[in-house]
Amino acid sequence: MAKPKILVTGGAGFIGSALVWALNERGRDDVLVVDYLGQDEKWKNLVPLKFADYLEADDLLELLEDDYLSEIETVLHLGACSATTERDARYLIHNNFEYTKELALWSLANDARFVYASSAATYGDGAHGMDDQLENLHSLRPLNMYGYSKHMFDCFAQREGFLDQIVGLKYFNVFGPNEDHKGDMRSVVHKAFGQISETGGVKLFKSYHPDYEDGGQMRDFLYVKDAVTMTLHLAETKAVGGLFNLGSGQANTWVSLVTPIFEALNLPVNIEFIEMPEQLRGKYQYFTQADTAKLQGSGFGGCQFSLPEAVKDYVANYLAPDKRLGD
Repeated sequence: MAKPKILVTGGAGFIGSALVWALNERGRDDVLVVDYLGQDEKWKNLVPLKFADYLEADDLLELLEDDYLSEIETVLHLGACSATTERDARYLIHNNFEYTKELALWSLANDARFVYASSAATYGDGAHGMDDQLENLHSLRPLNMYGYSKHMFDCFAQREGFLDQIVGLKYFNVFGPNEDHKGDMRSVVHKAFGQISETGGVKLFKSYHPDYEDGGQMRDFLYVKDAVTMTLHLAETKAVGGLFNLGSGQANTWVSLVTPIFEALNLPVNIEFIEMPEQLRGKYQYFTQADTAKLQGSGFGGCQFSLPEAVKDYVANYLAPDKRLGD
């Protein structure tokens, strides 16, 4: 049996399965997919994809010294608990920090390219900037335990002196096909499509900041197809290392995000602004925008999709016909 050359953890998940799809589009199926399939339906993301083998994540670490993994050239480590609401700190430390540490050390020892998902959540409220070239990582203040678990590994890798030999990806607001299993962590595009399809309208949170109108809160939204192109570019550009912001580099409002959904469905724009829950107001980010200068400096040529193009592609080719990448 041929041995896999690419390892993708979290490979049944949202961005992970999109990475496997992108590899398939490039003619690569020598991929070992690793994930926790559990009881949700993310297994459906795997059905249209081609890959060499599948392994449950809790079995991977036991096989790190096995000859079966001897030909792995690239490790794309997307597997993590990504719920910003997760309160079990012990679980997050084990799953997001310790696991990443072991896989990174194995990759370095075996001359495999290691690319992992850090998070834009490591920046906290943005008070210390969102600079992926920041030297003093310890100045950042994540707002939740998920962000801190990611921040811990970034700091560990920097402290141990190998951050410049690996790549950490700080994805901003990624949306697109294969995210439907994520429950409350689904993108606003996915949620809004459901609301609009059922009721003809969508509800967005009001603004509680004088500088932003209702629906005028801004995020850097990134289509998953562009996100995986960026990821594979950095995996292949072995001369670069460190942390990279992955975003469009352009902040857009919530209104500009949902408007193309109405257009794709040939419906009039119908937005209702509702009160934001009290517990969210103190931690709410009103503006995020990825500084992508470092990414551009690595030779990346830019996003393929504008925001309206991305939303319309998602709605017309995936949400409306209920399809996944590779279908």
